Amino acid sequence: MPPTDVTTLIRTELPRLAGSLRKVGELILEDPAAVTHCSAAELGRRTGTSQATVTRFCRAIGLDSYQHLLIELAQERGRGEVSDWGTAEIGPDISPDDSLERVVQVVGTADLRAIQQTIDRIDLDALERAAQALARARRIDVYGVGGSGAVTQETETRLFRIGCSVRAWTEVHAAATSAALLTPADVAIGISHSGTTRETLEPFEMAKERGATTIALTTDPRSPLSRSADIRLIPSSSETSFRAESISSRHSVLMLVDCLYVRVAQLTYQRASASLALTDHITPQHAVKSRRTK
Repeated sequence: MPPTDVTTLIRTELPRLAGSLRKVGELILEDPAAVTHCSAAELGRRTGTSQATVTRFCRAIGLDSYQHLLIELAQERGRGEVSDWGTAEIGPDISPDDSLERVVQVVGTADLRAIQQTIDRIDLDALERAAQALARARRIDVYGVGGSGAVTQETETRLFRIGCSVRAWTEVHAAATSAALLTPADVAIGISHSGTTRETLEPFEMAKERGATTIALTTDPRSPLSRSADIRLIPSSSETSFRAESISSRHSVLMLVDCLYVRVAQLTYQRASASLALTDHITPQHAVKSRRTK
């Protein structure tokens, strides 16, 4: 598996697990450090299940064995102990009585961790293929709703600025209509934390049927959106109190979007440079000049 936290993998898979398998995952997330000292049989007893259930759980989240899980948990703990932002000392929980200083530390630590995990696990080949497809695309559609809709709009803003013919769609009927008009010369990007949002998946699959190159940005590599994609880019997330993973993952998604933006600008250097030169004056031109008092 890529060098990312196994606890992040477990959180991603947990909603799809039921009954005894879910109990195992919840106990591991409750105290990962304690689990590293348990045998599979002991973990089974603690969860009221069995050793066989623990083994099934490991396979359900994509690990070869319980020993593989222990190794991943130990490596994750080691990365936390040596990380620059002190994740070993700062946990994800925020209580109503915590100071503003702790809130800033917890939120900042979580975001830095998620971005670093995304950098560590990024598939450079997939990123390059995505950028190449965007650079030569006749037209680009970007689909996303809800929280992902904001990222969808940001993606449009970046790519449009460097001369790409791109449109963000955050309403399913309009998105589906656009998808139905795509061709093999086009690209469709689907952005969804879970990868299961119907309003994003529907136009994305239609774009694929039309022959467009499809790029998925989702934290779940096994989701329907990911399975439908020609190219998959997997961001990471780090949950804290008051912030679900779907919120915290947006920083990582935007980091991937920025990487795509810069790489596409490199690949289309003349067009991108000309587009930037033609638009650089617009923002300063609309800045309000301050009045100086005598």
